[in-house]
Amino acid sequence: MRHLLIIASALFAFGATMTFESNEANAAVCARGVYRAGCAGARGAVVVRKPVAVACRWVWVGGVKVRRCV
Repeated sequence: MRHLLIIASALFAFGATMTFESNEANAAVCARGVYRAGCAGARGAVVVRKPVAVACRWVWVGGVKVRRCV
């Protein structure tokens, strides 16, 4: 009888937790690619192109020639 009461109370506790309101899952996935970046969520997706580097120049940094693009 004691085991039956323990099992019944466990089932009751599990059932009580399932009756409460659950939150919505608001998941979003973002990724960065070579040419564009984007995010996808529950209400749609957004894709953004990366800006093109226009001005590049060679500078010396610590004795090494480095190309810097702005």
